[in-house]
This record gives sequence, C-alpha cells and structure tokens, in this order.
Amino acid sequence: MSHENQEKPVSNSKSVIRLPIIISITLAAGMLLGSTFFSGGKKLTDVAKGYAKFREVLLLVENNYVDSVNTEELVDYSISKMLEKLDPHTAYFNTEEATAARSQLDSGFDGIGVEFNIYNDTVYVVTPLSGGPSEAVGIQSGDRILKVNKEVLSAPGVTNGQVYKLLRGKRGTKVTLTIERLGLKDNMNFEVVRNRIPTYSVDAAYMVDKEIGYIKVSRFSETTFDEFKSALSTLKADGLKKLVLDLRGNPGGYMERATSIADEFISGDKLLVYTEGKDSRFDRKTRSHVEGGFEQGAVIVLVDEGSASASEILAGALQDHDRALIVGRRSYGKGLVQMPIKLSDGAELRLTISRYYTPSGRSIQKPYEMGKGEDYNQDLTHRYDSGEFFNADSIKFDKTKAYKTDGGRTVYGGGGIMPDVFVPRDTLMNSKYLFELYAKNIIREYALRYANDNSKRLEKQTFDEYLKTFEVSDAMISELVKDATKSGIKLNEKELNRSKPIVQSQTKAIIGRYVWGRKHKNGLNNEVYEVLNPMDNVYQNALKLFSKASELENGNFSSLNTKKIDK
Repeated sequence: MSHENQEKPVSNSKSVIRLPIIISITLAAGMLLGSTFFSGGKKLTDVAKGYAKFREVLLLVENNYVDSVNTEELVDYSISKMLEKLDPHTAYFNTEEATAARSQLDSGFDGIGVEFNIYNDTVYVVTPLSGGPSEAVGIQSGDRILKVNKEVLSAPGVTNGQVYKLLRGKRGTKVTLTIERLGLKDNMNFEVVRNRIPTYSVDAAYMVDKEIGYIKVSRFSETTFDEFKSALSTLKADGLKKLVLDLRGNPGGYMERATSIADEFISGDKLLVYTEGKDSRFDRKTRSHVEGGFEQGAVIVLVDEGSASASEILAGALQDHDRALIVGRRSYGKGLVQMPIKLSDGAELRLTISRYYTPSGRSIQKPYEMGKGEDYNQDLTHRYDSGEFFNADSIKFDKTKAYKTDGGRTVYGGGGIMPDVFVPRDTLMNSKYLFELYAKNIIREYALRYANDNSKRLEKQTFDEYLKTFEVSDAMISELVKDATKSGIKLNEKELNRSKPIVQSQTKAIIGRYVWGRKHKNGLNNEVYEVLNPMDNVYQNALKLFSKASELENGNFSSLNTKKIDK
C-alpha cells in the first residue's frame, strides 16, 4: 500500500538514513551554520585547499572531458561518496529527495489524498483519505486511475515515484483523473482540487479493557505531541489506569516531540536527555517541567529492533527514571544527532553534530567504524543470524558500559535500549505462500472487494460487535486462494494451513478498517490494531506484565533488572 506520503519501513540497509532522523536543533539554527561553523584557525586553510582542488577537477571535467557530462549529477555523487567516509547517519539529499524527506515530518502535504496500490502495472485506489479532496468528489476504493491530466498512468513499469509526481502539487491546483470503475462500462473523469492532506503519527488509541489503554506512535512528526495528548485525554475519560505505549518500528523524528511525551509521564524537574558534541554550542539538556497527563499509573513501553533515535530517547528516559517497564527486543541503537542544513539550491545536508545520552549517562549508539557503513547497515542481519531475535541469552552486553537507573537497576549503553523483559520474534505462522500473498496484495485486494460488496450488511452492526462475532470463513479463504491462483501464486496447502490465522486476521482487519475506520477524522486505525494485536505475542505478553510494571512504579525493584531478561 502506498499513498502520496508513503513512508519506507525500517530496514537493514542504508535506507534507514532516508527515514526521518532526530532533529535537536531547529532549521533556523541550521541556517546560521554557514556563517559560523568554519570560523578561523588552521583548519579553514585546509578546507580552502580542498575546495580549490575539487573546483579545479570539476572545471577540467566540464571543459575538457571527451563526452558531455551532467555536472550537477557529478557534484551530488561526489558529495554522497565523500560523506560515506564519515558516520553512517550523516547524509546528503538532492533537491527532490530533500523535499520528499521533509514532508515526512511536516504536518501534512499537498495532494489529492488517496492511498493506492500498484498491482499488475495498474494503479488502484485503496481508499480516499478521510477528509481529503478525492473523498469529497466521490473517488471510491477499487477505482483504477488510468490517466492524470491526460498523461497515461497505468502502464507497464509504472512506479510509486511517477504516481507521487503526478498526484502531488500545490494546494488549489486542479488535476483531472480518468477513472475506470467496476460495474461501469465507460470511464469517468474527476476534477480534483489539490489541498492540504494531514498526516498522522498516532496510529491507534483504544481501551483494551476497563483499565488498560493502548497507544501506538509510528513516528515523531510535527503533530505527534498534540495527537498523543488528545489520545491520552480520550483514554483517561474512558477510565485509563494502565498504559501500553507501542514504539515498535518507530524510526524517530523530532526529538522535542519525544521529550514532550516523556514529560507527560515523568514528574518534577528531571533530566530527560542531553547532547554533547565537539562544539559546545550544540550541547543542550532537556528536563521535565510540566505537570504531565499520566504521571501516575503503570506504564509498559514496547520496543524492537525497528525503534530508533527519538523512540530510544523516550524509552531511555522512562527506563532510567524507573517510570516504565520496557518490553520486547533490543532497539536499533541510533544515538547521533543530525542538524538539517538547507543548501542554496534546496538540497539538504544532515550533518552529525553531537551524541545524545539518556539521563543515566548512556549513549545508545551502536558501534561503528568511520567509513565502514556497509557493515554497520548489516547490523540487524547480524542480530538475526546470531539468534538475538529469538533468544535473550544471545544479546551481547558491553559490561564496561553499565549504568544505574534512579532506583539502582543496572542498564547498559552502547547498543540500543535493552528491554527489561525480552519477548522473541514470532515466526511460527510465516510461510513463503504468505509472503507471496503479501507481495501481490492478494489479501488486501480481496478484503476491500468483500467490504465493498458487503458494507451495507456489515454497517448494521457496531465495530465492537463485528470484532467479537465476525469470522473469516473457509469459503472466504477459498475465494482468496482463487484470486492468488489467478495471479500466478501456486497453492501450497501445508503453508496455507500454517499461515491461515494470519490470513484470516489480516483480512478481518482490512474489512474492519474500510467499513468503520474510514469514518474517523483523527487518523486512528484502531480497527486494524484491535483485530491484529491479539495475534501479536509481544502485545499479549505485555498485558500479562502489569504486576511487574506496578512494582516498578511503586519502587519495588527486587524482581526487575535488565540483566535478568525473561524469555
């Protein structure tokens, strides 16, 4: 599934750098960098010599090379290769990439507001975004976008990038979509006026039972703190006494949003995070200072190998102050702070200027060698191969980097946030057949078709009734398998039976989201998480650990130590 603000998942490769990176200094401060950063001294002479040499070579190539060259591409390439000699998170974005990257953290973007799939070189509308211009003009789930302003879109080799380029644009501008709709003989043209499309970062907020609440934060964007405050307020009104805060797969974002959320849990005047760099101007300390919305009540934070940067700041602050029980697997381990510096042509340099430390003094940055980014970016693969995702004993602690929480518990730095309670990755129901269904969007396409065909009947009940009573039948699975076979996926009965519970839950979740979730105006996907979480072993284990979380809150640390990790 994609939409005009598609976010790439956290992976084991350098694409991690392409995700929103924690920003501790404002862009306004970044603007000042050029005039103050290289100030005086012998090093200025070294920089001048290097610049003169590069300029000389570039001019020689431009004026004398046997073939014509694209100088701009050469410069972009040389900058990128130069930065590879530094740490793994210093990065350069050309003008186009910088614009796309910044929109990941902005409060929204301008476009027509659709989620889409590319399937067999055809662009399908998954759903119009709630409150967006496409929904307003009547674009429906399942519509095929054939042309945009008479330019053919559904064609062999169509890419996400092409779709973004054609659908995004300045608010107020018009775009004509040629749509093919099932059941209609003739194509239709829709004129859509682009507008601001809000993006959300709190994916779910619901009550698990009368006391336990669940909030899922997928990143730390411009609006995250406001979304979180609203979600927390709603849950408190519903009786919230204990909270599960899910930060799994959250790659980070604005550090200030993470510390603001930490302040909601931590009372008094306490250190939340501090940064230190070569230049003291970039050193800062952030402390709690407001009366938070949930300073009392047991808290469990879920993390995994996809939780990075700002997620680790939040989890680390809560762990160091003994405010939350950390459950899951070791987090990613990114403790370097980047300053975003907008260059004159709109490109952007994200330069590592400092390291951040949790309140106990931990740097959670995992080890790296300067200029050896390839091995660094294979770290998650190494964790998998070593068995760390499946066995707590495989986690390697650096005994020289031991620190103490407020209550005297031992925690370790140098490689992410270590969980208080380890829960292994669950792969028992995975299969090649399941992955093939995912790859060709079979489950989603079938679920959306079922929802379209049965929405009037389903809407006669509440979602809670649907959650409790609806079952994806064997007949439905048979229809889905037929779709898969038509798409060239050969049926493997054994693998299907192994993965059947996942197929059923995914199908039920997508149907629930389409029928009930699209009516929300707050970006929440509660319907999806309420269906899928009962299948999630980390979530299910967390619900059983509130006795430990309550002990932690009450200052009873005897049974809690990160050296003793449960399997």
